[in-house]
Amino acid sequence: MTAGGQPEAPRPRSGRPLATSRAKLEAVAFQLFAANGFDETSIDDITSAAGIGRRTFFRYYGSKNDLVWGDFDGELVRFRAWFAGARPDLPPMECIRRAVIEFNHYPPDQATQHRERMALILGVPSLRANSTLRFAQWRNVVAEFVGTRLGLPPDNLYPAVIGHCALGAALAAYEAWLRDDKAELSTLLDSALALLTNGFVEPAPA
Repeated sequence: MTAGGQPEAPRPRSGRPLATSRAKLEAVAFQLFAANGFDETSIDDITSAAGIGRRTFFRYYGSKNDLVWGDFDGELVRFRAWFAGARPDLPPMECIRRAVIEFNHYPPDQATQHRERMALILGVPSLRANSTLRFAQWRNVVAEFVGTRLGLPPDNLYPAVIGHCALGAALAAYEAWLRDDKAELSTLLDSALALLTNGFVEPAPA
């Protein structure tokens, strides 16, 4: 009974959370980011829309910024494993080109969210500090591979420069992809990394 003597409205029974996996939680969050903006969307907004508590959210992600990156640590493990299994007869730059294209291959049902993810990472100022750390981890995987191939430590200038250049080429391809809805990311990555591999030789006129 309420204080005024009226019967209390029945409380809704707790049911299965609307988001119980990383993929479902990200889908809910990205819908809110698209509708309201990244900075304007709080963790409480996400958990409310997903039907979960804050503790459940933090079992998946350390912060809202981390959610945008998805399972980036797992992707880096996959990236490093690709290099570890690369054919020893392939030149290092060819290995990097193939690895980056493979690293960025997503099935069609995930391509839209991948585009949304990269638009946030490259376009939201409040995500840039977090991006710096993540990009450094990505570069280090490339530098470790090059260093191993050449018998150099990964922080040697040679592998470090290649890591920075590979990241720069990949980011340029991403920016071009985000500007053109019809562009193929794998094609842009291939072209950008080919420029790097070929020493930025100008292409022949069409």
